[in-house]
Amino acid sequence: MNPNKALWEKGDFTEIAAFMRQSGEAIAKSLSVTPQLRILDLGCGDGTTALPLARLGAEVVGIDIARNLVEAGNKRAEAAGLARLKFQEGDACDLEGVRDHSFDVTVSMFGAMFAPKPFDVAKEMVRVTKPGGSIVMGNWIPGDPTFVSQLLKISMSFMPPPPEGFTSPVAWGVEGNVIERFAQAGVSSDKISMVKETYQFDWPDKTPIDFIHLFEKFYGPTMNAVEAAQKNDRMDDLHAQLAQLANAHNKAIGGGTLIPASFLRVTVRV
Repeated sequence: MNPNKALWEKGDFTEIAAFMRQSGEAIAKSLSVTPQLRILDLGCGDGTTALPLARLGAEVVGIDIARNLVEAGNKRAEAAGLARLKFQEGDACDLEGVRDHSFDVTVSMFGAMFAPKPFDVAKEMVRVTKPGGSIVMGNWIPGDPTFVSQLLKISMSFMPPPPEGFTSPVAWGVEGNVIERFAQAGVSSDKISMVKETYQFDWPDKTPIDFIHLFEKFYGPTMNAVEAAQKNDRMDDLHAQLAQLANAHNKAIGGGTLIPASFLRVTVRV
């Protein structure tokens, strides 16, 4: 069983996803979407990117390993009247039942990076994308000084040592790793481009501490850190470090929360 299935199903990622809506809309607009395109959103959550893509006219399939997120996505699609948007369960490491060359574009924003077998993920994304199509990923960057990468670093420091063979999700944020993984999937480096972009968490009505409470309660990696910290009587230490992080990164003036988070945007021509 993919361990990340339990990680995401035990939280309510829809609460975090509400603050990523603008990023999904920005990504969708950058893809020159037309009604002729069939797009896969892999590790889609409840539709942060999939809904904007569908609103622009594309046929979109969202696949996620967490059943609660798939159910939430289908409810959002129905409420929005988006008949060409469907969500289904699936494992990014093994897209069983998805035919070869099914999609013009495969997108994964901070989703497939958490799957435990990155080489299989790259192979599957290439397999289901049509020749001449493209793959677009957004991946958090290890060691990056901005918020999410540092939050993940702090969270991992409170966790037990990872099992043998564990590959950090943020390894997808290293250019050399991206090239190696897609090379094994048959894609040459000249077909891969990467650029660092920055997303802004914008929450004008709440404080950075409110923001941290949200991550502690609903974001899978941080929830695991909370569980481990509680077992070791270190919860106050964890919360203090996360609160200090959020306050230090908050750029809002006169109240509220405005926190930048940089990521690696990867584009692969298949």
